[in-house]
Amino acid sequence: MAMAPPLKTILYAEDDEDIRSIVEISLQNFSDLKLIVCNGGTDALKMADSGTPDMVLLDVMMPDVDGLTVLKSLKQREDYQNVPIVLMTAKVQKYEVEQFKALGAVDVIVKPFDPLTLSNQLTAIWSQYHEGDHPL
Repeated sequence: MAMAPPLKTILYAEDDEDIRSIVEISLQNFSDLKLIVCNGGTDALKMADSGTPDMVLLDVMMPDVDGLTVLKSLKQREDYQNVPIVLMTAKVQKYEVEQFKALGAVDVIVKPFDPLTLSNQLTAIWSQYHEGDHPL
Protein backbone atom coordinates (compact mmCIF):
# COMPACT_ATOMS: atom_id res chain seq x y z
CA MET A 1 0.00 0.00 0.00
CA ALA A 2 1.47 3.33 -1.06
CA MET A 3 1.94 6.02 1.53
CA ALA A 4 0.00 9.21 0.97
CA PRO A 5 2.14 12.17 -0.08
CA PRO A 6 2.41 14.82 2.65
CA LEU A 7 -0.52 17.18 2.98
CA LYS A 8 1.03 20.61 2.36
CA THR A 9 -1.64 23.08 1.25
CA ILE A 10 -5.29 23.49 2.21
CA LEU A 11 -7.58 26.04 0.64
CA TYR A 12 -10.04 26.85 3.44
CA ALA A 13 -13.23 28.90 3.12
CA GLU A 14 -15.33 29.96 6.10
CA ASP A 15 -17.35 33.15 6.57
CA ASP A 16 -17.42 33.02 10.39
CA GLU A 17 -14.32 34.76 11.73
CA ASP A 18 -14.33 32.88 15.05
CA ILE A 19 -14.50 29.47 13.39
CA ARG A 20 -11.81 30.53 10.89
CA SER A 21 -9.51 31.43 13.79
CA ILE A 22 -10.16 28.13 15.57
CA VAL A 23 -9.37 26.15 12.41
CA GLU A 24 -6.21 28.18 11.80
CA ILE A 25 -5.02 27.61 15.36
CA SER A 26 -5.89 23.90 15.36
CA LEU A 27 -4.04 23.33 12.07
CA GLN A 28 -0.87 25.05 13.21
CA ASN A 29 0.22 21.63 14.53
CA PHE A 30 1.26 20.96 10.95
CA SER A 31 4.41 23.07 10.86
CA ASP A 32 4.74 22.65 7.09
CA LEU A 33 1.06 23.13 6.30
CA LYS A 34 0.13 26.20 4.31
CA LEU A 35 -3.44 27.28 4.95
CA ILE A 36 -4.91 29.54 2.28
CA VAL A 37 -7.69 31.20 4.26
CA CYS A 38 -10.71 32.62 2.43
CA ASN A 39 -13.54 34.54 4.07
CA GLY A 40 -16.23 33.15 1.80
CA GLY A 41 -17.07 31.30 -1.38
CA THR A 42 -16.32 34.18 -3.75
CA ASP A 43 -12.87 34.55 -2.21
CA ALA A 44 -12.31 30.77 -2.44
CA LEU A 45 -13.14 30.73 -6.15
CA LYS A 46 -10.73 33.63 -6.74
CA MET A 47 -7.96 31.94 -4.74
CA ALA A 48 -8.55 28.68 -6.61
CA ASP A 49 -7.08 30.37 -9.68
CA SER A 50 -3.77 31.08 -7.96
CA GLY A 51 -2.61 27.47 -7.79
CA THR A 52 -4.02 24.08 -6.90
CA PRO A 53 -3.98 23.11 -3.20
CA ASP A 54 -3.65 19.54 -1.94
CA MET A 55 -7.06 19.71 -0.25
CA VAL A 56 -10.03 22.06 -0.06
CA LEU A 57 -11.98 22.60 3.17
CA LEU A 58 -15.29 24.42 2.70
CA ASP A 59 -17.99 25.66 5.02
CA VAL A 60 -21.35 24.67 3.50
CA MET A 61 -23.35 27.74 4.53
CA MET A 62 -21.71 31.00 3.48
CA PRO A 63 -23.69 34.11 2.58
CA ASP A 64 -22.01 35.06 -0.69
CA VAL A 65 -21.38 31.79 -2.53
CA ASP A 66 -22.13 28.65 -0.51
CA GLY A 67 -19.81 25.70 -0.15
CA LEU A 68 -21.85 23.44 -2.43
CA THR A 69 -21.64 25.98 -5.25
CA VAL A 70 -17.87 26.25 -4.74
CA LEU A 71 -17.63 22.43 -4.66
CA LYS A 72 -19.56 22.05 -7.94
CA SER A 73 -17.51 24.79 -9.57
CA LEU A 74 -14.17 23.28 -8.52
CA LYS A 75 -15.22 19.77 -9.56
CA GLN A 76 -15.77 21.08 -13.11
CA ARG A 77 -12.17 22.28 -13.32
CA GLU A 78 -9.54 19.95 -14.69
CA ASP A 79 -6.89 21.13 -12.20
CA TYR A 80 -9.19 20.16 -9.30
CA GLN A 81 -10.19 16.68 -10.49
CA ASN A 82 -7.82 14.99 -8.03
CA VAL A 83 -8.13 17.43 -5.15
CA PRO A 84 -10.12 16.04 -2.21
CA ILE A 85 -12.80 18.48 -1.09
CA VAL A 86 -14.05 18.27 2.50
CA LEU A 87 -17.16 20.10 3.66
CA MET A 88 -17.79 21.49 7.14
CA THR A 89 -21.35 21.93 8.28
CA ALA A 90 -23.67 21.94 11.23
CA LYS A 91 -26.20 20.04 9.11
CA VAL A 92 -25.75 16.41 10.04
CA GLN A 93 -28.69 14.62 8.49
CA LYS A 94 -27.50 11.34 6.99
CA TYR A 95 -29.19 12.06 3.66
CA GLU A 96 -27.43 15.44 3.49
CA VAL A 97 -24.02 13.87 4.07
CA GLU A 98 -24.83 11.35 1.30
CA GLN A 99 -25.93 14.22 -0.96
CA PHE A 100 -22.68 16.12 -0.30
CA LYS A 101 -20.65 13.01 -1.15
CA ALA A 102 -22.72 12.47 -4.29
CA LEU A 103 -21.77 15.99 -5.35
CA GLY A 104 -18.10 15.14 -4.98
CA ALA A 105 -17.13 15.84 -1.37
CA VAL A 106 -14.80 13.15 -0.02
CA ASP A 107 -15.95 13.69 3.55
CA VAL A 108 -17.96 15.93 5.87
CA ILE A 109 -16.72 17.36 9.16
CA VAL A 110 -19.55 18.16 11.53
CA LYS A 111 -19.69 21.45 13.43
CA PRO A 112 -19.07 21.95 16.21
CA PHE A 113 -15.84 20.05 15.58
CA ASP A 114 -13.11 19.31 18.09
CA PRO A 115 -10.18 21.67 17.39
CA LEU A 116 -7.82 19.20 19.09
CA THR A 117 -8.65 16.43 16.63
CA LEU A 118 -9.26 18.47 13.45
CA SER A 119 -5.73 17.99 12.10
CA ASN A 120 -5.98 14.23 12.76
CA GLN A 121 -9.37 14.11 11.02
CA LEU A 122 -7.97 15.86 7.95
CA THR A 123 -4.87 13.64 7.94
CA ALA A 124 -7.08 10.54 8.11
CA ILE A 125 -9.28 11.80 5.26
CA TRP A 126 -6.13 12.59 3.24
CA SER A 127 -4.69 9.11 3.86
CA GLN A 128 -7.96 7.34 3.00
CA TYR A 129 -8.26 9.40 -0.17
CA HIS A 130 -4.78 8.33 -1.27
CA GLU A 131 -5.32 4.70 -0.35
CA GLY A 132 -8.03 4.62 -2.97
CA ASP A 133 -10.96 4.51 -0.59
CA HIS A 134 -12.43 7.63 -2.12
CA PRO A 135 -15.59 7.35 -4.23
CA LEU A 136 -14.29 9.20 -7.30
